Amino acid sequence: MSKDIATPGRTKEILKKYDFLFKKSLGQNFLIDSNILRRITETAELDKETDVIEIGPGIGALTEHLARTSRRVLAFEIDQRLMAILPDTLAAYDNVDIVNEDILKVDVGAMIEANLAERTKPVKVVANLPYYVTTPIILQLLHEDLPVSSMTFMLQKEVADRISAKPSTKAYGSLSIAIQYYMETELSFIVPKTVFMPQPNVDSAIIHLKRREEPPAKVNDVDFFFDITRSAFAQRRKTLWNNLVNRFPELKPQKEEVEGKLAELGIDVKRRGETLSIPEFATLSNFLGGFMRN
Repeated sequence: MSKDIATPGRTKEILKKYDFLFKKSLGQNFLIDSNILRRITETAELDKETDVIEIGPGIGALTEHLARTSRRVLAFEIDQRLMAILPDTLAAYDNVDIVNEDILKVDVGAMIEANLAERTKPVKVVANLPYYVTTPIILQLLHEDLPVSSMTFMLQKEVADRISAKPSTKAYGSLSIAIQYYMETELSFIVPKTVFMPQPNVDSAIIHLKRREEPPAKVNDVDFFFDITRSAFAQRRKTLWNNLVNRFPELKPQKEEVEGKLAELGIDVKRRGETLSIPEFATLSNFLGGFMRN
């Protein structure tokens, strides 16, 4: 087995060999602790029948651990400069494909079919995500209807808190709902900022997202449901009703009727959006969708 990339000495050696300078605009922070990487692969529950998608392999620190514990790794790297480094650092592994593409601009489903066609199980996504683009990547992967059973991400702890938050907490919001509608979420462990090069300003966390067999509530129109949830959190200090009429002013003249019917369904429009569970938001959006169409 080759010497681990994720040590301070080996990372510095690789950076020096290729005269590599970190690009702040790409949010590049390389892990230099192999124990953390082993814990990530354990959290992802990989085995030799599992194919993995990685996003932003950097110099290959996480990639080599994925290669050791899974059948095949398909890694997307946006930085052209790293395409010369990765074949060197990952030379010991013949089960890794590196693609120089922006994950947000590529047809991931087509790439899975082209590169992981012999898979026998759903794919898993494992990645150390750049802070600046975490949310768009996760939401795009969820909405593309990919053959993905779970996602294990290292991301900014604050974002991990928001993704896994429960109702009536400060971190709970439309992002919590957007992800929890599709996935069971678990904040697995905290990663201190000291295990990165260069060191970021905040700690990170590992979050494990497992695809639900069914959403937690029946929703008649998913797009409208997410529109309602975003509207409910537009101004957190405002009541549900005030946020809703800001988004749908046509409701204002019908306040008494709407308020009465929602009360019958167990929803008080004087509540704040952060107090509503996903099933309650489903009730709200199903009712309003029908009411506004009539």
